[in-house]
Amino acid sequence: MKFRNFLLFGAITLFTTSCSNNSTDDLTGSFPLVEVAKYNENVKPIIDANCVSCHATSPINGASIPLVTYQQVKNAVLTGGLINRISRQNGDGDLMPLGGPRMPQNTINVIVQWEANGLLE
Repeated sequence: MKFRNFLLFGAITLFTTSCSNNSTDDLTGSFPLVEVAKYNENVKPIIDANCVSCHATSPINGASIPLVTYQQVKNAVLTGGLINRISRQNGDGDLMPLGGPRMPQNTINVIVQWEANGLLE
């Protein structure tokens, strides 16, 4: 009985301490935060690497809008919920990029900072 309780306690402890959505990927990324984020220098490379495969000039795979130009990405941030969609957690059906995985938090932070800086081109 003591051994069974010990195993149960160990399993519960392992389960509750190993489940987390924090990872080094959330803390690092190939797009480090900059002092002033600008579209051409900082945001466009992120969009090109993560979004344009579906959000091309002619969107595919169910994408509803293109994200090819500055104005399209700006509109997606202002009225299309782009930051909300990329900020969702893995497993959320509305997470972008479609099917995940979620972009590293540093990468998301660049786009959030770009909005906070006034969506500079």
